Amino acid sequence: MSNSLDNFDKLSVAMPEVLHKQAVQHLLLYHHQRKRQENLCFALWRPSCGTKRATALVHKLVLPQPGELELDGNVSFSGAYLDRASELAAAEKSGLALMHNHFGPGWQGMSEDDIATERKRAPFALTATGLPLVGMTLGTDGAWSGRFWLRTGGRQYDRRPCETVRVIGSGLLMTYHPELQPVPRNGEQLLRTISAWGERNQAQIARIHVCVVGLGSVGRLVVEALARMGVRKVTLIDFDHIERVNLDRQLGALQADVDAGRSKVELAHAGFLASATANNPEVVPVSFGVSEPEGFAAALDCDVIFSCVDRPWGRQVLNHIAYAHLVPVIDGGIVVRTRSGLFKGAEWSVRTAGPGRCCLQCCGQFDPGLVDSERKGLLDDPSYIAGLPPDVVAAASQNVFPFSMSLASHEVIQFIALVTGLLGRPDLGEQRYHYNLAEMLSSEPRCEPDCLFQQRIATGERFFPRSVMTGVHPKAAQIRARFALAAKPAMRQQPGWFRWFLGLFGRSPSE
Repeated sequence: MSNSLDNFDKLSVAMPEVLHKQAVQHLLLYHHQRKRQENLCFALWRPSCGTKRATALVHKLVLPQPGELELDGNVSFSGAYLDRASELAAAEKSGLALMHNHFGPGWQGMSEDDIATERKRAPFALTATGLPLVGMTLGTDGAWSGRFWLRTGGRQYDRRPCETVRVIGSGLLMTYHPELQPVPRNGEQLLRTISAWGERNQAQIARIHVCVVGLGSVGRLVVEALARMGVRKVTLIDFDHIERVNLDRQLGALQADVDAGRSKVELAHAGFLASATANNPEVVPVSFGVSEPEGFAAALDCDVIFSCVDRPWGRQVLNHIAYAHLVPVIDGGIVVRTRSGLFKGAEWSVRTAGPGRCCLQCCGQFDPGLVDSERKGLLDDPSYIAGLPPDVVAAASQNVFPFSMSLASHEVIQFIALVTGLLGRPDLGEQRYHYNLAEMLSSEPRCEPDCLFQQRIATGERFFPRSVMTGVHPKAAQIRARFALAAKPAMRQQPGWFRWFLGLFGRSPSE
């Protein structure tokens, strides 16, 4: 793992809010007593590896015991403390992190003593745990900085700074490296937006790497909102293409897109760049499902995920990512009720999943019993669908553009609350709009006592490797094959029997 981390463009650290509060209480103990005395502790971390970013998931503190620290303004630790922490890390198949505090706010630099201390322990940590040492510094305002100590030669260890450190709980506390992720310069196009919530909140929103999974009617509207709000970088995940049945609900979709076989990712990609108000906007297009290995890895590169899917497998995977990999997921859904072709009612709801919040399964947002059915392709089998309850079928097919606009809006509002904590309310709970009642109701659901997802917090792939969670999506494979065939006119011009004959030998007419 230490060598493979060299292959990642970006590094980061993440931790649940509960652990962050414990670390703050310990490290800033003397600061709160108005003493100029540093403090330190060790912690354990597990890796979370996306396509381009590796993240250290901090999951446990190893607090010092009496006699293991020496305090004299600066702070040092005994060899026994290092040995004890390393043994715990090895036993839990985790890496070792060294945390200490400074006496200023924001992202902290390193003194010569800091650098010497961490570099000296880097070889020991790698030998003892098989993972590189992670150094972390806490500011007086609760902001973290982080770095990995990677082996660059026989006995040479160099630090690579993290771009971000994130704390996930009731809100999302992001700290950015001032050079790798500088505060963006905003133009006149964002003047009205900034006047509403201020420069500081805009700086937080703009630098978040947002993932939108599912680019149907709701997801495409979310992408548009993010572009207009000044979000600079998005990852777009969807394996589907534009069809005629999408034209009544898909922002920006035209018959020409259907005729051209344009994918939903392509449409959303172009739409984001056309509407972007941030300087140098960036899009990462992923034409796979999030339940496929490629989509799963791409989602792990992001700081927040919008779940705009209506199938159980994708929601189960996103639920897992929210807890095991500490990437909060904003999820929404719409149910339209009809009888004999007449509208009888509708409701749409939105919530955010992650540590300290109710998971999507306990909220009833997907049926785990249907996940295997989707993996087998049965949810696209008309004979199987005919045997499902009417509400399950309706949830996957019925919707209208005005309802999508309302749901997309409330998902984005959950995002704003999560990232900025406006008015001290980072957690808006679960919000559910009832068309028949003409009112929005809020609640704070809780997970079941034996919820498996709450037990996965910051585990990464320690207990549930992605090979267990993901696989080739049958419908995605079918769509890719169909459009790949459509892209080969020479093949289409041949008679069906001729294509079948060549297929026996694994060849195509162009060969």
